Amino acid sequence: MADEVVSNKQVILRDYVEGFPEESDMDVTTGTVRLSVQAGSNAVLVKNLYLSCDPYIWNRMKKLAGSYTESLKPGSPISGYGACKVIYSGHQKFKKGDLVWGITGWEEYTLITAPETLFKIEHMDVPVSYYTGLLGMPGMTAHGGFFRVFCPKKGETMFISAASGAVGQLVGQFAKLTGCYVVGCAGSKEKVDLPKNKFKFDDAFNYKEVTDLAAALKRYFPDGIDIYFQNVGGKMLDEVLLNMKSHGRIAACGMILQYNLEQPEPVYNLTQIIAKQIRMEGFVAFEFYPQYPEYLEMVLPQIREGKIVYVEDIAEGIESGPAARIGLFSGKNVGKQVVAVARE
Repeated sequence: MADEVVSNKQVILRDYVEGFPEESDMDVTTGTVRLSVQAGSNAVLVKNLYLSCDPYIWNRMKKLAGSYTESLKPGSPISGYGACKVIYSGHQKFKKGDLVWGITGWEEYTLITAPETLFKIEHMDVPVSYYTGLLGMPGMTAHGGFFRVFCPKKGETMFISAASGAVGQLVGQFAKLTGCYVVGCAGSKEKVDLPKNKFKFDDAFNYKEVTDLAAALKRYFPDGIDIYFQNVGGKMLDEVLLNMKSHGRIAACGMILQYNLEQPEPVYNLTQIIAKQIRMEGFVAFEFYPQYPEYLEMVLPQIREGKIVYVEDIAEGIESGPAARIGLFSGKNVGKQVVAVARE
């Protein structure tokens, strides 16, 4: 019924976070929302189906200055990527019933006032939740970081940290399809089993069980590493630098092992970048968004043919949001962490 008012559960940020975030930094509250869009408005009202837990959100929980992203607003619903269903639309691009993905609120319903940033979901033969990962921001991160930053060649060697995560699992599969030799690392036996057995990497290991990482990398890469997909920073980056080949490339995607430290781990071997003429480049996903149609054209057939697989860790209900988000930083998730708010 038009103008019906319904309850709307929300995950609220209490205040800016200074140290490691806790579940108590977020509240699950219940407000209300009117199921309509104001006449003359370009906004759309969406029902959130799946919400994405992404590491960069921790920085947004802090009071930021000079960052590529904005701080979240205390007292308001947390925002992030999600897959949604349009309930009402004042925008000509969208109609009631359309499925979309993009930035939305951590709540059951969100009024999106800038819907031109949303992507319409037009391929329904894959899980809708994939649009929070494989077919959304993490997919574009993996594809852009690998193909546009690395420019990989068949036969090159590649190391991936956080290899079972939302991005790492895809980068490794893209690399194997390109003809690279790929080794990944993760932080538990269960997580190592994924790249070794499901994602078909050449090998993988548990970095927590390695006492001498530089020596371990030397065993896996006796002639050195051409490409490093950098997700964790600190000590691991330091040891990888010692094992890079001349003219190697490092794509700096994330620093998740540093996010929960009061003082980030130092990196001592940066002179290797000069000595070996290594190129190290940081990037963010949205710079690749103009190529999204081309990405879908490439990746959808590979999903349908089973050449690319994707593992998700789905938490049920908006109430599970705070625990799922915090668990991401302690490595509790296995695969892409998603919160299922509704199934339709």
